[in-house]
Amino acid sequence: MPAVTTAARANQDLTSAVREAEERYVRANPQSAERYAAAARAMPGGNTRTTIYFSPFPLCMAKGEGARLIDVDGHVYADFVNEYTAGVFGHSNPIILAAIQAAAKDGIVLGAPNKYEALLAAEVTRRFASMQRVRFCNSGTEANLLALSTARAVTGRPKIMVFDGAYHGSLLYFSHGGSPLNMPFPVVTSVYNDAERARADIGAHAASLAAVIVEPMQGGAGAIPGERRFLEALREACTDSGVLLIFDEVMTSRLSPAGVQGLYGIRPDMTTLGKYLAGGMTIGAFGGREDIMARFDPASPNAFPHGGTFNNNVLAMAAGHAALSKVLTAEAVEEMNRRGDRLRERLNGLARAHDLPMQVTGVGSIFGIHFHRGPIRNAGDLDRGEAGRETAIRELKTLFHLDMLAAGQYLSRRILGNLSLETTDADLDGLCSAVEEFLVSRGGLIREAVPA
Repeated sequence: MPAVTTAARANQDLTSAVREAEERYVRANPQSAERYAAAARAMPGGNTRTTIYFSPFPLCMAKGEGARLIDVDGHVYADFVNEYTAGVFGHSNPIILAAIQAAAKDGIVLGAPNKYEALLAAEVTRRFASMQRVRFCNSGTEANLLALSTARAVTGRPKIMVFDGAYHGSLLYFSHGGSPLNMPFPVVTSVYNDAERARADIGAHAASLAAVIVEPMQGGAGAIPGERRFLEALREACTDSGVLLIFDEVMTSRLSPAGVQGLYGIRPDMTTLGKYLAGGMTIGAFGGREDIMARFDPASPNAFPHGGTFNNNVLAMAAGHAALSKVLTAEAVEEMNRRGDRLRERLNGLARAHDLPMQVTGVGSIFGIHFHRGPIRNAGDLDRGEAGRETAIRELKTLFHLDMLAAGQYLSRRILGNLSLETTDADLDGLCSAVEEFLVSRGGLIREAVPA
Protein backbone atom coordinates (compact mmCIF):
# COMPACT_ATOMS: atom_id res chain seq x y z
CA MET A 1 0.00 0.00 0.00
CA PRO A 2 1.61 3.30 -0.99
CA ALA A 3 2.51 5.72 1.77
CA VAL A 4 1.12 9.23 1.62
CA THR A 5 3.50 12.12 1.15
CA THR A 6 3.65 15.13 3.40
CA ALA A 7 2.80 17.43 0.49
CA ALA A 8 -0.42 15.53 -0.18
CA ARG A 9 -1.51 16.16 3.40
CA ALA A 10 -0.95 19.89 3.53
CA ASN A 11 -3.67 22.52 4.05
CA GLN A 12 -6.43 20.14 5.11
CA ASP A 13 -8.92 20.30 7.94
CA LEU A 14 -9.37 17.17 10.03
CA THR A 15 -12.66 16.06 8.48
CA SER A 16 -11.33 16.46 4.95
CA ALA A 17 -8.14 14.61 5.84
CA VAL A 18 -10.13 11.68 7.22
CA ARG A 19 -12.36 11.58 4.16
CA GLU A 20 -9.34 11.54 1.85
CA ALA A 21 -7.65 8.83 3.91
CA GLU A 22 -10.79 6.68 3.79
CA GLU A 23 -11.06 7.10 0.02
CA ARG A 24 -7.44 6.04 -0.32
CA TYR A 25 -8.08 3.03 1.91
CA VAL A 26 -11.11 1.92 -0.12
CA ARG A 27 -9.17 2.15 -3.39
CA ALA A 28 -6.29 0.15 -1.96
CA ASN A 29 -8.37 -2.72 -0.53
CA PRO A 30 -10.94 -3.99 -3.05
CA GLN A 31 -10.69 -7.63 -1.96
CA SER A 32 -11.25 -6.77 1.70
CA ALA A 33 -14.24 -4.65 0.65
CA GLU A 34 -15.67 -7.55 -1.35
CA ARG A 35 -15.20 -9.94 1.54
CA TYR A 36 -16.88 -7.48 3.91
CA ALA A 37 -19.92 -7.10 1.65
CA ALA A 38 -20.31 -10.87 1.38
CA ALA A 39 -19.90 -11.36 5.13
CA ALA A 40 -22.59 -8.78 5.88
CA ARG A 41 -25.12 -11.01 4.15
CA ALA A 42 -24.67 -13.67 6.84
CA MET A 43 -23.46 -11.77 9.91
CA PRO A 44 -24.67 -8.46 11.36
CA GLY A 45 -22.13 -5.84 10.37
CA GLY A 46 -20.15 -8.46 8.49
CA ASN A 47 -18.39 -9.71 11.61
CA THR A 48 -18.76 -11.86 14.68
CA ARG A 49 -16.35 -9.91 16.86
CA THR A 50 -16.97 -6.21 17.48
CA THR A 51 -13.39 -5.56 18.60
CA ILE A 52 -11.90 -6.11 15.13
CA TYR A 53 -14.40 -3.97 13.22
CA PHE A 54 -13.49 -0.50 12.00
CA SER A 55 -14.92 1.79 9.34
CA PRO A 56 -15.28 1.87 6.40
CA PHE A 57 -14.58 -1.89 6.60
CA PRO A 58 -11.91 -3.98 8.33
CA LEU A 59 -9.04 -5.61 6.51
CA CYS A 60 -9.38 -9.32 5.81
CA MET A 61 -6.13 -11.06 6.63
CA ALA A 62 -5.04 -14.02 4.54
CA LYS A 63 -1.88 -15.11 6.32
CA GLY A 64 0.50 -14.48 9.20
CA GLU A 65 4.23 -15.12 9.19
CA GLY A 66 6.38 -14.34 12.22
CA ALA A 67 5.72 -10.68 13.01
CA ARG A 68 3.99 -10.01 9.67
CA LEU A 69 0.42 -10.11 8.36
CA ILE A 70 -0.60 -10.30 4.70
CA ASP A 71 -4.11 -9.24 3.71
CA VAL A 72 -6.22 -10.57 0.85
CA ASP A 73 -5.09 -7.65 -1.35
CA GLY A 74 -1.47 -8.65 -0.86
CA HIS A 75 -0.38 -5.83 1.47
CA VAL A 76 2.19 -6.74 4.12
CA TYR A 77 2.00 -5.26 7.62
CA ALA A 78 4.15 -5.25 10.72
CA ASP A 79 1.76 -6.71 13.27
CA PHE A 80 1.30 -4.57 16.37
CA VAL A 81 -2.21 -5.85 17.10
CA ASN A 82 -0.94 -9.37 17.79
CA GLU A 83 -4.45 -10.61 18.43
CA TYR A 84 -4.98 -8.03 21.18
CA THR A 85 -2.11 -9.45 23.30
CA ALA A 86 -3.01 -13.10 22.65
CA GLY A 87 -0.39 -13.30 19.89
CA VAL A 88 2.66 -13.40 22.13
CA PHE A 89 4.30 -16.04 19.95
CA GLY A 90 3.88 -14.33 16.59
CA HIS A 91 2.39 -16.39 13.78
CA SER A 92 2.76 -20.17 13.42
CA ASN A 93 5.60 -20.77 15.86
CA PRO A 94 7.08 -24.12 14.71
CA ILE A 95 7.29 -25.63 18.21
CA ILE A 96 3.65 -24.84 18.96
CA LEU A 97 2.55 -25.92 15.50
CA ALA A 98 4.30 -29.26 15.92
CA ALA A 99 2.58 -29.81 19.28
CA ILE A 100 -0.83 -29.13 17.73
CA GLN A 101 -0.16 -31.47 14.82
CA ALA A 102 1.04 -34.26 17.08
CA ALA A 103 -2.00 -33.93 19.35
CA ALA A 104 -4.41 -33.81 16.41
CA LYS A 105 -3.10 -37.12 15.07
CA ASP A 106 -4.19 -38.87 18.27
CA GLY A 107 -7.74 -37.51 18.24
CA ILE A 108 -9.23 -34.12 19.00
CA VAL A 109 -12.33 -34.72 21.16
CA LEU A 110 -11.76 -37.63 23.52
CA GLY A 111 -14.46 -37.05 26.16
CA ALA A 112 -12.04 -37.89 28.98
CA PRO A 113 -8.97 -36.52 30.73
CA ASN A 114 -6.04 -36.32 28.34
CA LYS A 115 -2.29 -36.40 28.86
CA TYR A 116 -1.75 -32.67 28.34
CA GLU A 117 -4.09 -30.84 30.75
CA ALA A 118 -2.24 -31.77 33.96
CA LEU A 119 1.06 -30.73 32.35
CA LEU A 120 -0.34 -27.31 31.44
CA ALA A 121 -1.94 -26.90 34.87
CA ALA A 122 1.36 -27.66 36.57
CA GLU A 123 3.13 -25.06 34.44
CA VAL A 124 0.50 -22.43 35.25
CA THR A 125 0.62 -23.05 39.00
CA ARG A 126 4.41 -23.01 38.91
CA ARG A 127 4.43 -19.54 37.32
CA PHE A 128 1.61 -17.95 39.33
CA ALA A 129 1.97 -18.58 43.04
CA SER A 130 -1.50 -17.20 43.75
CA MET A 131 -2.99 -20.00 41.63
CA GLN A 132 -2.52 -22.93 44.00
CA ARG A 133 -5.10 -24.82 41.97
CA VAL A 134 -6.42 -24.01 38.49
CA ARG A 135 -9.30 -24.92 36.22
CA PHE A 136 -9.53 -24.29 32.51
CA CYS A 137 -12.33 -22.88 30.38
CA ASN A 138 -12.57 -21.29 26.93
CA SER A 139 -11.95 -17.54 27.18
CA GLY A 140 -10.94 -14.72 29.47
CA THR A 141 -14.59 -13.67 29.64
CA GLU A 142 -15.58 -17.11 30.87
CA ALA A 143 -12.70 -17.18 33.36
CA ASN A 144 -13.81 -13.88 34.89
CA LEU A 145 -17.46 -14.93 35.05
CA LEU A 146 -16.46 -18.14 36.82
CA ALA A 147 -14.12 -16.37 39.24
CA LEU A 148 -16.76 -13.81 40.19
CA SER A 149 -19.49 -16.43 40.53
CA THR A 150 -17.13 -18.49 42.70
CA ALA A 151 -16.48 -15.49 44.94
CA ARG A 152 -20.19 -14.88 45.37
CA ALA A 153 -20.85 -18.53 46.18
CA VAL A 154 -17.95 -18.85 48.62
CA THR A 155 -18.67 -15.63 50.52
CA GLY A 156 -22.47 -15.71 50.30
CA ARG A 157 -22.39 -12.03 49.34
CA PRO A 158 -23.94 -10.67 46.12
CA LYS A 159 -21.94 -7.61 45.05
CA ILE A 160 -18.77 -7.20 43.04
CA MET A 161 -16.60 -4.10 42.82
CA VAL A 162 -15.14 -2.95 39.52
CA PHE A 163 -13.39 0.17 38.25
CA ASP A 164 -14.63 2.68 35.72
CA GLY A 165 -13.12 1.90 32.32
CA ALA A 166 -12.62 -1.79 33.12
CA TYR A 167 -13.03 -4.55 30.57
CA HIS A 168 -13.30 -8.07 31.95
CA GLY A 169 -14.83 -9.62 28.84
CA SER A 170 -17.78 -9.22 26.52
CA LEU A 171 -20.30 -9.62 29.35
CA LEU A 172 -18.33 -7.54 31.87
CA TYR A 173 -17.77 -4.17 30.21
CA PHE A 174 -17.64 -1.12 32.47
CA SER A 175 -16.72 1.86 30.30
CA HIS A 176 -19.07 4.84 29.96
CA GLY A 177 -21.93 3.26 31.84
CA GLY A 178 -21.30 -0.34 30.83
CA SER A 179 -23.03 -2.60 28.33
CA PRO A 180 -26.70 -3.62 28.21
CA LEU A 181 -25.41 -7.19 27.75
CA ASN A 182 -23.53 -7.22 31.06
CA MET A 183 -24.21 -9.99 33.55
CA PRO A 184 -26.75 -8.80 36.12
CA PHE A 185 -24.37 -8.82 39.08
CA PRO A 186 -24.96 -6.05 41.64
CA VAL A 187 -22.00 -3.77 40.95
CA VAL A 188 -20.11 -1.14 42.95
CA THR A 189 -18.03 1.06 40.64
CA SER A 190 -14.91 2.77 41.98
CA VAL A 191 -12.12 4.90 40.48
CA TYR A 192 -8.96 3.30 39.10
CA ASN A 193 -5.68 4.38 40.70
CA ASP A 194 -7.52 6.22 43.49
CA ALA A 195 -6.41 4.25 46.54
CA GLU A 196 -8.36 6.25 49.10
CA ARG A 197 -11.60 6.13 47.13
CA ALA A 198 -11.21 2.38 46.65
CA ARG A 199 -10.55 1.83 50.37
CA ALA A 200 -13.66 3.83 51.23
CA ASP A 201 -15.84 1.97 48.72
CA ILE A 202 -14.68 -1.43 49.96
CA GLY A 203 -15.29 -0.43 53.55
CA ALA A 204 -18.73 1.00 52.84
CA HIS A 205 -19.93 -2.15 51.05
CA ALA A 206 -17.94 -4.83 52.90
CA ALA A 207 -20.98 -6.57 54.38
CA SER A 208 -22.42 -7.28 50.91
CA LEU A 209 -19.25 -7.31 48.81
CA ALA A 210 -17.98 -10.67 47.53
CA ALA A 211 -15.03 -9.57 45.44
CA VAL A 212 -13.01 -6.75 43.97
CA ILE A 213 -11.87 -7.51 40.43
CA VAL A 214 -9.12 -5.39 38.90
CA GLU A 215 -6.85 -5.35 35.88
CA PRO A 216 -3.32 -4.55 37.07
CA MET A 217 -3.17 -2.49 33.88
CA GLN A 218 -6.45 -1.44 32.30
CA GLY A 219 -6.20 -2.65 28.71
CA GLY A 220 -9.42 -1.58 27.03
CA ALA A 221 -9.25 1.84 28.66
CA GLY A 222 -5.99 2.48 26.82
CA ALA A 223 -3.14 0.60 28.53
CA ILE A 224 -3.34 2.55 31.82
CA PRO A 225 -0.94 1.03 34.38
CA GLY A 226 -2.15 0.31 37.87
CA GLU A 227 0.03 2.11 40.41
CA ARG A 228 1.73 -0.14 42.96
CA ARG A 229 0.30 1.90 45.86
CA PHE A 230 -3.21 1.47 44.47
CA LEU A 231 -2.91 -2.29 43.99
CA GLU A 232 -1.35 -2.70 47.44
CA ALA A 233 -4.21 -0.68 48.94
CA LEU A 234 -6.72 -3.05 47.34
CA ARG A 235 -4.93 -6.05 48.86
CA GLU A 236 -4.91 -4.47 52.30
CA ALA A 237 -8.53 -3.30 52.19
CA CYS A 238 -9.81 -6.65 50.91
CA THR A 239 -7.92 -8.51 53.63
CA ASP A 240 -9.29 -6.19 56.30
CA SER A 241 -12.88 -6.59 55.06
CA GLY A 242 -12.85 -10.29 54.21
CA VAL A 243 -13.45 -9.52 50.53
CA LEU A 244 -11.81 -11.64 47.82
CA LEU A 245 -9.34 -9.85 45.55
CA ILE A 246 -9.32 -11.06 41.95
CA PHE A 247 -6.55 -10.02 39.56
CA ASP A 248 -7.68 -10.16 35.96
CA GLU A 249 -4.33 -10.93 34.35
CA VAL A 250 -5.83 -12.14 31.08
CA MET A 251 -3.84 -9.41 29.33
CA THR A 252 -1.16 -8.45 31.86
CA SER A 253 0.20 -11.90 32.70
CA ARG A 254 2.58 -11.48 29.74
CA LEU A 255 4.30 -8.51 31.43
CA SER A 256 6.66 -10.67 33.49
CA PRO A 257 7.20 -14.41 33.97
CA ALA A 258 4.67 -14.21 36.83
CA GLY A 259 2.51 -11.34 35.60
CA VAL A 260 2.08 -8.00 37.32
CA GLN A 261 1.43 -9.75 40.62
CA GLY A 262 4.96 -11.12 40.31
CA LEU A 263 6.41 -7.73 39.43
CA TYR A 264 4.88 -6.08 42.50
CA GLY A 265 4.84 -9.01 44.90
CA ILE A 266 1.08 -8.74 45.48
CA ARG A 267 -0.86 -11.97 45.97
CA PRO A 268 -4.54 -11.90 45.03
CA ASP A 269 -7.01 -14.52 46.26
CA MET A 270 -7.88 -15.50 42.69
CA THR A 271 -6.33 -14.89 39.28
CA THR A 272 -7.81 -15.17 35.79
CA LEU A 273 -5.86 -15.88 32.62
CA GLY A 274 -6.56 -16.34 28.92
CA LYS A 275 -5.30 -14.85 25.64
CA TYR A 276 -1.87 -16.40 24.87
CA LEU A 277 -2.02 -19.21 27.45
CA ALA A 278 -2.68 -21.92 24.84
CA GLY A 279 -0.18 -20.68 22.28
CA GLY A 280 -2.91 -19.05 20.19
CA MET A 281 -5.65 -21.65 20.69
CA THR A 282 -8.86 -20.86 22.56
CA ILE A 283 -8.47 -20.95 26.35
CA GLY A 284 -9.29 -19.35 29.68
CA ALA A 285 -8.18 -20.22 33.20
CA PHE A 286 -9.18 -19.30 36.73
CA GLY A 287 -7.50 -20.31 39.94
CA GLY A 288 -6.55 -19.23 43.39
CA ARG A 289 -6.24 -20.26 46.99
CA GLU A 290 -6.46 -23.98 47.57
CA ASP A 291 -9.40 -23.66 49.99
CA ILE A 292 -11.44 -21.77 47.38
CA MET A 293 -10.61 -24.00 44.43
CA ALA A 294 -11.19 -27.17 46.49
CA ARG A 295 -14.90 -26.46 46.11
CA PHE A 296 -14.57 -27.66 42.50
CA ASP A 297 -13.37 -31.16 43.47
CA PRO A 298 -16.20 -33.41 42.18
CA ALA A 299 -15.33 -36.04 44.79
CA SER A 300 -16.16 -33.63 47.63
CA PRO A 301 -19.60 -33.15 49.15
CA ASN A 302 -21.47 -30.11 47.82
CA ALA A 303 -18.89 -29.50 45.11
CA PHE A 304 -19.51 -26.69 42.64
CA PRO A 305 -20.38 -28.11 39.22
CA HIS A 306 -18.18 -26.87 36.39
CA GLY A 307 -18.70 -28.57 33.06
CA GLY A 308 -17.66 -27.42 29.61
CA THR A 309 -17.19 -29.59 26.53
CA PHE A 310 -13.96 -27.90 25.55
CA ASN A 311 -12.50 -27.04 28.97
CA ASN A 312 -9.73 -29.58 28.35
CA ASN A 313 -9.61 -29.21 24.56
CA VAL A 314 -6.75 -31.50 23.50
CA LEU A 315 -5.29 -29.03 20.99
CA ALA A 316 -5.35 -26.11 23.44
CA MET A 317 -3.85 -28.18 26.26
CA ALA A 318 -1.04 -29.50 24.05
CA ALA A 319 -0.30 -26.14 22.47
CA GLY A 320 -0.35 -24.39 25.84
CA HIS A 321 2.08 -26.79 27.45
CA ALA A 322 4.51 -26.54 24.53
CA ALA A 323 4.19 -22.75 24.47
CA LEU A 324 4.83 -22.22 28.18
CA SER A 325 7.44 -24.93 28.71
CA LYS A 326 9.48 -24.55 25.53
CA VAL A 327 8.91 -21.09 24.03
CA LEU A 328 7.86 -18.51 26.62
CA THR A 329 10.90 -18.73 28.86
CA ALA A 330 11.57 -16.14 31.54
CA GLU A 331 14.37 -14.72 29.41
CA ALA A 332 12.10 -14.41 26.36
CA VAL A 333 9.38 -12.69 28.38
CA GLU A 334 11.79 -10.21 29.91
CA GLU A 335 13.44 -9.32 26.59
CA MET A 336 10.06 -8.79 24.89
CA ASN A 337 9.02 -6.43 27.67
CA ARG A 338 12.32 -4.55 27.67
CA ARG A 339 11.85 -3.99 23.95
CA GLY A 340 8.36 -2.64 24.64
CA ASP A 341 9.73 -0.25 27.25
CA ARG A 342 12.25 1.07 24.73
CA LEU A 343 9.52 1.57 22.12
CA ARG A 344 7.38 3.59 24.51
CA GLU A 345 10.35 5.78 25.44
CA ARG A 346 11.12 6.41 21.77
CA LEU A 347 7.55 7.32 20.87
CA ASN A 348 7.17 9.65 23.83
CA GLY A 349 10.51 11.20 22.87
CA LEU A 350 9.19 11.90 19.36
CA ALA A 351 6.13 13.64 20.81
CA ARG A 352 8.34 15.82 23.00
CA ALA A 353 10.72 16.60 20.15
CA HIS A 354 7.85 17.83 17.98
CA ASP A 355 6.08 19.51 20.93
CA LEU A 356 2.82 17.68 20.27
CA PRO A 357 0.19 16.37 22.73
CA MET A 358 0.70 12.66 22.17
CA GLN A 359 1.33 10.28 25.06
CA VAL A 360 2.18 6.60 25.01
CA THR A 361 1.09 4.66 28.08
CA GLY A 362 1.46 1.03 29.08
CA VAL A 363 3.81 -1.45 30.69
CA GLY A 364 6.42 -3.61 29.03
CA SER A 365 5.24 -5.03 25.73
CA ILE A 366 1.79 -3.37 25.76
CA PHE A 367 1.25 0.26 24.73
CA GLY A 368 -1.57 2.72 24.12
CA ILE A 369 -1.29 5.98 22.18
CA HIS A 370 -3.33 8.98 23.30
CA PHE A 371 -3.72 12.49 21.95
CA HIS A 372 -4.02 14.14 25.34
CA ARG A 373 -2.52 16.80 27.58
CA GLY A 374 -2.02 16.13 31.29
CA PRO A 375 -1.72 12.99 33.43
CA ILE A 376 -3.50 9.76 32.47
CA ARG A 377 -4.19 7.75 35.61
CA ASN A 378 -7.67 6.48 34.78
CA ALA A 379 -10.46 6.61 32.21
CA GLY A 380 -11.87 9.74 33.84
CA ASP A 381 -8.69 11.68 33.02
CA LEU A 382 -9.14 10.80 29.34
CA ASP A 383 -12.83 11.65 29.39
CA ARG A 384 -12.19 15.05 30.96
CA GLY A 385 -9.42 15.76 28.47
CA GLU A 386 -11.71 14.98 25.54
CA ALA A 387 -14.82 16.70 26.89
CA GLY A 388 -16.40 18.83 24.17
CA ARG A 389 -13.93 17.54 21.58
CA GLU A 390 -14.99 13.91 21.35
CA THR A 391 -15.62 14.11 17.59
CA ALA A 392 -12.25 15.69 16.88
CA ILE A 393 -10.38 13.07 18.94
CA ARG A 394 -12.30 10.27 17.25
CA GLU A 395 -11.43 11.67 13.81
CA LEU A 396 -7.79 12.12 14.81
CA LYS A 397 -7.56 8.47 15.91
CA THR A 398 -9.21 7.40 12.66
CA LEU A 399 -6.71 9.43 10.64
CA PHE A 400 -3.77 8.05 12.62
CA HIS A 401 -5.01 4.50 12.13
CA LEU A 402 -5.52 4.86 8.38
CA ASP A 403 -2.15 6.58 7.93
CA MET A 404 -0.45 3.78 9.86
CA LEU A 405 -2.11 1.15 7.66
CA ALA A 406 -0.96 3.05 4.59
CA ALA A 407 2.57 2.88 6.01
CA GLY A 408 2.35 -0.88 6.61
CA GLN A 409 1.81 -0.70 10.37
CA TYR A 410 -1.10 -2.78 11.70
CA LEU A 411 -2.55 -1.18 14.84
CA SER A 412 -6.07 -1.11 16.24
CA ARG A 413 -8.40 1.84 15.65
CA ARG A 414 -8.35 2.66 19.36
CA ILE A 415 -4.53 2.71 19.05
CA LEU A 416 -3.79 -0.10 21.44
CA GLY A 417 -0.74 -2.12 20.46
CA ASN A 418 1.62 -4.79 21.70
CA LEU A 419 4.72 -6.72 20.73
CA SER A 420 5.26 -10.41 20.17
CA LEU A 421 8.36 -12.52 20.67
CA GLU A 422 8.89 -12.16 16.91
CA THR A 423 8.91 -8.34 16.91
CA THR A 424 12.39 -7.05 16.05
CA ASP A 425 14.21 -3.78 16.58
CA ALA A 426 13.79 -3.19 12.83
CA ASP A 427 10.02 -3.47 13.30
CA LEU A 428 10.19 -0.85 16.04
CA ASP A 429 12.25 1.40 13.76
CA GLY A 430 9.55 1.11 11.11
CA LEU A 431 6.77 2.01 13.52
CA CYS A 432 8.68 4.97 14.95
CA SER A 433 9.40 6.24 11.44
CA ALA A 434 5.72 6.05 10.50
CA VAL A 435 4.64 7.80 13.71
CA GLU A 436 7.19 10.57 13.22
CA GLU A 437 5.95 11.12 9.66
CA PHE A 438 2.43 11.45 11.07
CA LEU A 439 3.59 13.98 13.68
CA VAL A 440 5.40 16.03 11.03
CA SER A 441 2.69 15.99 8.38
CA ARG A 442 -0.37 16.07 10.63
CA GLY A 443 1.02 18.22 13.44
CA GLY A 444 -1.26 21.16 12.72
CA LEU A 445 -4.34 18.92 12.86
CA ILE A 446 -3.16 17.41 16.15
CA ARG A 447 -2.77 20.86 17.70
CA GLU A 448 -6.22 21.90 16.51
CA ALA A 449 -7.81 18.76 17.96
CA VAL A 450 -5.93 19.02 21.28
CA PRO A 451 -5.36 22.73 21.91
CA ALA A 452 -3.09 23.94 24.72
